[in-house]
Amino acid sequence: MMRPLGAARLGMATALAGVFACTSITTAAATDTGTAPARDKAKVITVIGKLAEQTRFPVNPEGPAAQGDRTAFRSDLYDLDDKKIGETAGTCTTTRADLATGGAEVCVVTYTLPGGQLAVQGMVFGHLNPGPPPSFDNAITGGTGQYDRARGSIHADTIGMGQRRFTITIKP
Repeated sequence: MMRPLGAARLGMATALAGVFACTSITTAAATDTGTAPARDKAKVITVIGKLAEQTRFPVNPEGPAAQGDRTAFRSDLYDLDDKKIGETAGTCTTTRADLATGGAEVCVVTYTLPGGQLAVQGMVFGHLNPGPPPSFDNAITGGTGQYDRARGSIHADTIGMGQRRFTITIKP
């Protein structure tokens, strides 16, 4: 059973973390010295994602947010021309359900992109606060295909209801 709308935000920040769509892939130079060979530059990908489905599994179905609440989600991936190019899926578990601090959850997410998959994990803070889900940064912990052994980070910002913009930085 779902909680009232105010508490139903639990996991939304993380669910939106899974909301992911590739735009044009742009390789950007790392801004250190500018003298490193191209293979030593970070690859930066800007993406937009759209939440497709989300299910919450609350510890206290009729009560407040609690440690151990879980959210499972799936998002369709689109490029800037709104063409579907893949999907993402993951789970988030509430680790701190304190309303005074906005709470915290840990997420494990897989992004299926053209050319392979990225494995991502990390914390999202403030998911219990009213308003749009907060921005967050998570770690890229590996991948497959062209993303084999990928490392780096993902920064996410809410841009609309059920939509996020991600800046993915893959280190050389």
